[in-house]
Amino acid sequence: MKQEISFNTETGNVGNFQKTIKDVGDNIKKEIEIQEEPLHVQETEIMIKDEFKLNNTPIQIQGEDNNHQCNQCDKDFSHRYDLIRHLMTHTGQKHHQCYQCDKAFSTKYYLAAHLRTHTGEKPFQCKQCDKAFLLKNNLASHLKTHTGEKTHKCSQCGKAFSSKYYLAAHARTHTGEKPHQCNQCDKAFSSKFHLLSHLRAHIGEKPFQCSQCAKTFSHKHTLATHLRTHTGEKPHQCNQCDKAFSHKCNLLMHFNIHTGEKPHQCSQCDKAFSQMSNLIKHISTHTSQKTHQCSQCDKTFSKKYVLIRHQRTHTGREITSK
Repeated sequence: MKQEISFNTETGNVGNFQKTIKDVGDNIKKEIEIQEEPLHVQETEIMIKDEFKLNNTPIQIQGEDNNHQCNQCDKDFSHRYDLIRHLMTHTGQKHHQCYQCDKAFSTKYYLAAHLRTHTGEKPFQCKQCDKAFLLKNNLASHLKTHTGEKTHKCSQCGKAFSSKYYLAAHARTHTGEKPHQCNQCDKAFSSKFHLLSHLRAHIGEKPFQCSQCAKTFSHKHTLATHLRTHTGEKPHQCNQCDKAFSHKCNLLMHFNIHTGEKPHQCSQCDKAFSQMSNLIKHISTHTSQKTHQCSQCDKTFSKKYVLIRHQRTHTGREITSK
């Protein structure tokens, strides 16, 4: 019988089991502890060979020290038992079922790792930062971000990445593939990371807090951008003039001034503008909205600069034509 777990999304901690946590937790712990060691390797190897014989598929389980390659795909492994465990994924057999949900796995190792998603346990801690991981190989991939090692190169553009996962996600920028679909709206993403990041917008989660003020943000990059309002940093420099911007999007809009490009077209007439803000101001001339009122009289104007010119008639200042 399944036992349900409630998970507290605000704290990231496991809530109360409907049954006592001791009964479920001890079973999960036992599964995980067993799978940290390469036990029952011979039995697993025999089972794999039998599965492949049924499918008339040749299989080879051998290799030199620290170089055990799968003959079904291009993956290689430093330990023989890792290769044997991996070969189970090619048999299609999933004998190990999770008793918390309906998912099943090809090996007890993957089941044990999955069980951690129910408990919230991440036993593999990075010694360089505060990140922790469900799997040892995820930690190994993460460590490359500290060393700067990037061994996985894109065949399309030459960019290199620290793991095959990041390379695969990057490759989708060339193909346009977006396999990760949001179940709350129609948006799709090229990586699971970006999907999870997007989901915060639906649930209202804002885990990134500014150290200078009380504002919080859904994404780390928006926090980094916000911090520039405190520091005054403007890292995006125009290579055509001396202007700099705190946001890359503002720099891209500024470029239109140099290129003469006017991508923002008015739907009411044939006028076009280099900046969206100028288009919005222009549209008010069609809607007859006059939101800028003179404080000296009752006249209103659709544009602020026209109001300013009008106000000079009250002050007696000379109106200069532009």
